[in-house]
Amino acid sequence: MKKATEPEVWMRGPVAGVPGLLQPVAHALLQAKEDITDAVKGIDEQSLWQRPAGVASIGFHLQHITGVIDRMFTYAQDLPLSEQQLSYLAKEGLVDPTVTLESLLLQLEVQLQSAISQLCSTDTDQLTATRYLGRKRIPTTLTGLLFHAAEHTQRHTGQLLVTARVLLCPSF
Repeated sequence: MKKATEPEVWMRGPVAGVPGLLQPVAHALLQAKEDITDAVKGIDEQSLWQRPAGVASIGFHLQHITGVIDRMFTYAQDLPLSEQQLSYLAKEGLVDPTVTLESLLLQLEVQLQSAISQLCSTDTDQLTATRYLGRKRIPTTLTGLLFHAAEHTQRHTGQLLVTARVLLCPSF
């Protein structure tokens, strides 16, 4: 567990370079990273794909969080998904014994760094600009996509934390 004396990310002040209106997105993403890193300490490779009580595995959550951030930030740039992104989406949650916890955490770290970098260069005058979601091109806004990336990341982080706790403390 995180030290009780360490404040949550949002309480530590602004993330350097991120516009004020986008600070909550950056804070949510960075908090998820810290919470996940802390929660998976002690998780072994055999537990990565376990689904206690039928819930989603830690492996799925890590893949999905990384993928959602990638997809939402791609749509935020008003771009369609690439073939590589569509392939990644199709493989999310598929048990792959060659995938390690370390590799999933590294992919998440790289994606989070990319997202924070993109937030730094986001023109806040465009936050209400129309953007489109998915192949159906569902209309939304730049703000909607960025907020959804943060919110969805937090939702799956919470689920991952509970799954990790159950796997680490079966009598919990």
